[in-house]
Amino acid sequence: MKIALTILLLFVTVTLKVFAQAPEKMSYQAIIRAQDNSLVLNSQISLKVIIHQGSSSGTNVYQETHSGTTNNNGLISLEIGKGTIITGDFSKIAWERGPYFIETQVDITGGSNYNIIGITQLLSVPYALHAKTAERLVGSATTNVKALIVSFNTSRNIMVSDVNNTIECTASATLNLTADFRNMQVGETLNLEAHNGAILTVSAASGVQLNYNDAGSAHFSSETGDVRFGFLRKTGLNSYIISGQ
Repeated sequence: MKIALTILLLFVTVTLKVFAQAPEKMSYQAIIRAQDNSLVLNSQISLKVIIHQGSSSGTNVYQETHSGTTNNNGLISLEIGKGTIITGDFSKIAWERGPYFIETQVDITGGSNYNIIGITQLLSVPYALHAKTAERLVGSATTNVKALIVSFNTSRNIMVSDVNNTIECTASATLNLTADFRNMQVGETLNLEAHNGAILTVSAASGVQLNYNDAGSAHFSSETGDVRFGFLRKTGLNSYIISGQ
């Protein structure tokens, strides 16, 4: 018996149980109906969960399966992140890089002949999981968040450790903005400092705009005994603006 494609998830809850650390799971509930719109009551079913990034047909970042029993109302409850993993690592999903969509497939006979019930967007990223991701990036939430000082004296490409921190250039060197640097999100920034006679050059690769110029560049020349300041912000997939030069 096929599952009616018109039956959508009634609700996906992200009310995570509160522990000292965020659990690697989120609660999920759905009403299961057959093609004739009848409730699937007190039945052993199998369910596949797929998490897509970016759009409902976007990158498949995680897949797992579950086996469970519906109740007297056709309700199934489970915890995403605790099923049998097919692909991906739930604990490593970058929730801050959404949007994310949950695709649900069900076999009401308990087998593996899955039919799509529906796809729904996570309109609010699971807060505790997002907070856990943020903690990995900037440290414990119980401490004041401070920008890191990144020593810079050798030319290199931009790195994830640079994002939202301060580049301290103490010897003349070039920071290369490579194409499709996906570890820096639109709106994120870098503080730039050239120290004591050093020249900090920021150079965009072909296909990357810097201040609206393809493959543009900027130079921060400091004087001996002085510091020159600048600011870099990402404005698009391959575009940045820079000030202070």
